[in-house]
Amino acid sequence: MTKPSRLPELRLLTPAEWQDYELLDSGNGETLERLGPYTLIRPEPQAVWPRGLPESAWKSADAFMVTTSGEHGGYWQFRHPIKQPWVINYKGLKSEIRLSKSRHIGIFPEQASQWDWIDGQIRSAKRPLKVINLFGYTGMATAAAARAGAQVTHVDASKHAVSWASHNMELSGLGNAPVRWLIEDARKYLKREAKRKSFYDGIILDPPKFGRGPSGMVWSYLDNISELLALCRKVLSKTPRFICLTSYAIQASVLVPHQALQDLVKGMGGNISSGELVTIDKSQGKLLSHSLYSHWSSEE
Repeated sequence: MTKPSRLPELRLLTPAEWQDYELLDSGNGETLERLGPYTLIRPEPQAVWPRGLPESAWKSADAFMVTTSGEHGGYWQFRHPIKQPWVINYKGLKSEIRLSKSRHIGIFPEQASQWDWIDGQIRSAKRPLKVINLFGYTGMATAAAARAGAQVTHVDASKHAVSWASHNMELSGLGNAPVRWLIEDARKYLKREAKRKSFYDGIILDPPKFGRGPSGMVWSYLDNISELLALCRKVLSKTPRFICLTSYAIQASVLVPHQALQDLVKGMGGNISSGELVTIDKSQGKLLSHSLYSHWSSEE
């Protein structure tokens, strides 16, 4: 039986420099979070432990999400007035927060660790980099890459998300940064880029567990991630710098994206690191895992 040459060292990454975000408490399937001036309660099935703060702290939250169907559907109930949208700031990168019929609010706070890593990869390369951000959502990774000096192509199937991302760039003072905004299915676009022989030095991938493209194409992480990474290989430049992959299908195990990324960069050298993106509950010190990550960098 063939054994792996080296067992991967899996790490936990948590952003340490948020001022506008705090995970105040968690438990009983929910989180209590501060985003700028407001506190929100959101469903979180992984928070299976008891709450740390007293009930009075939870009842003082400005709004709470009531789930109705599926994993994310529901509606917000407000205990205190909230002026929407509002803006939060991470090291000068700004994003509007909006409450809708979902637990999603326009930002994934744990992703700040990814933005820092992307920034470091681009700045340390000491050369111009061409970067593509697939499933770019509201654009914080795009903003981080553009501010660090990269030329960025931002791809998302949602017109609403692309408009939101462009607005966040303006809020961050990056309205004139070299970013192309594309409303497109990621796989379709990669196929066209490969035919055009358009190549990238950095690839950011943040695919959902499940989604639909503008023409009805269905995306399923476990069914389609191998195809996506194979297409990414076709658009890598001759001197690629980095790949940043986030996976929300936590039940898949971090070994799935880690080994899939190993196959993508086979023969290219460099270094792969993988693990989980977590936030730390301030009341109890509990670690709450939100997603998996896998990084490849040409820098040994």
